[in-house]
Amino acid sequence: YLKRLIFDEIMSNFLMSSQIRKKIKKIKKKEKKFNINLKDKYLKKLGFKLTKCQNKAIQEVNNDLKSKERMFRLIQGDVGSGKTIVSLISALNVITSGYQVALMVPTEILAKQHYKFASNLFGKDIKIDLLTGKDEYSNKKKIIENIKLNKSNLIIGTHALFQKKIYYKNLGLIIIDEQHKF
Repeated sequence: YLKRLIFDEIMSNFLMSSQIRKKIKKIKKKEKKFNINLKDKYLKKLGFKLTKCQNKAIQEVNNDLKSKERMFRLIQGDVGSGKTIVSLISALNVITSGYQVALMVPTEILAKQHYKFASNLFGKDIKIDLLTGKDEYSNKKKIIENIKLNKSNLIIGTHALFQKKIYYKNLGLIIIDEQHKF
């Protein structure tokens, strides 16, 4: 009985994802153009080399970003397997193409961790903002204005990233970290 419930849950998730993917693929987008070797500058800061699987994932995401079809991709892996670095390198390519990137995570703590990591990795090359529901009003207002005016390249935060009062000037990629399931 339990195995049947597990199967039904997995099958329903698969079917829903398949239907969503079909709809997304029909909607065309502007292809992004970027320098695929730009990542090397930032990867040197890490102090380690990416694995074959991480490089493959980045290449597959880059191919999707460069195509005219919308991307619907799931990157799975254990904690510490490199999903965040794959996401940030992918974000770098989108940002250098002139677009904004939103990285949504389930908790404020994780948002702060990602913000710190991304800030250390990219330095002053990329304008990164952190937006959570617990931010002070004046800070939140400033970040929302930066997003609207395209002064923020990478916006990391919780569900606060997608509210009615937030208008992205040129959103090119949304990354959702479902580590703890929303």
